[in-house]
Amino acid sequence: FCGECLQPCLQVPSPLCPLCRMPFDPKKVEKASSVEKQLASYKAPCRGCSKKVTLAKMRSHVSSCAKVQEQMANCPKFVPVVPTSQPIPSNIPNRSTFVCPYCGARNLDQQELVKHCMENHRNDPNKVVCPVCSAMPWGDPSYKSANFLQHLLHRHKFSYDTFVDYNIDEEAALQAALALSLSEN
Repeated sequence: FCGECLQPCLQVPSPLCPLCRMPFDPKKVEKASSVEKQLASYKAPCRGCSKKVTLAKMRSHVSSCAKVQEQMANCPKFVPVVPTSQPIPSNIPNRSTFVCPYCGARNLDQQELVKHCMENHRNDPNKVVCPVCSAMPWGDPSYKSANFLQHLLHRHKFSYDTFVDYNIDEEAALQAALALSLSEN
């Protein structure tokens, strides 16, 4: 894991591995020098200006590249490939905005919730219920995440509404995905 991904795991009294959730000793975390060497030696073109940059410096370059910033400014918001023909029921739970489980800040969409928690609650060791998961049909409103920030970063990188039709069961969703896949080829 890179330092940025591992850092939230180290902020709690009993760190858990972000992958397997097993406890680990932060004093025994070692840098993967072979990976660092590879990142420092391999070059790839920037997606904006096409300048070849080492992978170790790519994140920094992309964050300051004027062409990438211009592309992002002109990038339309994601919309589903196939709009749903089903009407939106009026009795569905709110799955668009959420309340921060730490401080009660309201009306945060998933991205805003992640940003808010990373900026304001990075060092909060309290176990809390994920408001995104608890709003889902399969969610358990009583389950408290051992490391909520890691959970947010790994499980909520996209909005479920974009990919999930809550009105069909898992088998029907699988069949629809297979049919769409076959029709595209």
